[in-house]
Amino acid sequence: MKILVHEMRGIPYYLLKEYLQELGGSLVDENLVRGDGWSVHLESMEPFRLGSLEVGQTRLTMELEERIAEDFQQRFFKKTLRAGG
Repeated sequence: MKILVHEMRGIPYYLLKEYLQELGGSLVDENLVRGDGWSVHLESMEPFRLGSLEVGQTRLTMELEERIAEDFQQRFFKKTLRAGG
């Protein structure tokens, strides 16, 4: 089992849960999404502040079976990739 902790900024909490469900997961409770060989616990964090700017943050604790870890990470990070301009 591989455990990864990842903090994300700028993607709303509800949207991260939707993305995990689109990747084949089911909402087990308000803060836990589980799929075949993986589970992700979501935790809201204090917003990141830079001057008057405030951006939401979420900590994700991912438990991944070795057989799917690389594939899951690639699909998840591709889904959450954002481009700036």
